[in-house]
Amino acid sequence: MTSLQPFAPAALAMAGVRLALGGVPVLDGIDLVIPPGALVALVGASGAGKTSLLRLVNRLVAPDAGHIHLFGADIAAADVMQLRRGIGYAVQGGGLFPHWTVADNIAAVPWLLGWPKPRRLARAAELMAMLDLPERLALRFPGELSGGQASRVGLARALAASPRLLLLDEPFGALDPETRTALADRLEALHRAQGLTTLLVTHDVADALLRADLMLVLDGGRVVAAGPPGAVAADPHPAVQALIAEPLAQARALAGIVAP
Repeated sequence: MTSLQPFAPAALAMAGVRLALGGVPVLDGIDLVIPPGALVALVGASGAGKTSLLRLVNRLVAPDAGHIHLFGADIAAADVMQLRRGIGYAVQGGGLFPHWTVADNIAAVPWLLGWPKPRRLARAAELMAMLDLPERLALRFPGELSGGQASRVGLARALAASPRLLLLDEPFGALDPETRTALADRLEALHRAQGLTTLLVTHDVADALLRADLMLVLDGGRVVAAGPPGAVAADPHPAVQALIAEPLAQARALAGIVAP
């Protein structure tokens, strides 16, 4: 996970990446390698640098130092629009365009790529079916959707152009637990079925431990633990142990209440 050679086999590699915003250090010496096909959970306290790391990958911000490679190519040399069109990106609440229909929101990247309208609409319909969105919602607007529906539309939009890399920033964070679990189940199934590489920022540490192939724990702008969930959970770093303390306490409490 920490070896940086060679770049070519990695879906994502960072070497010596540093970032400051407004003069305040946000990320400090990030070195990592993500293999293709991995579902990677980024966890850490608020302000640890998780969202900033995602924003670096699709060049919403540029690093002050270091290098970032996607599938062997340095993103600094890429056309920024072409780069972003090849990456799926979803945020909490979906981040939908309020005056576009559901179908048009889903097909936004294919529209930018110049897909003909029939192909765009067919892709939107396909993704709506995959994500259990009723066909009748295609012509509705985001303001007419429930939170769960809006999150599904945001995920569908991120998947519309068949990206190899999916960046998800708390996409289900504002949802109720039942809806969040259902959407996380569907996301995991799509990730596996389509061979995606997925980076998921989440505050749900228990879910990350159960679902992720790899976990990155950020603290103070540094990666303080990285690896399979079991290995990360056993890491003695104080930031790691603070994160897993709550789900462990909840599990123990439930075990004392619910009969086996």
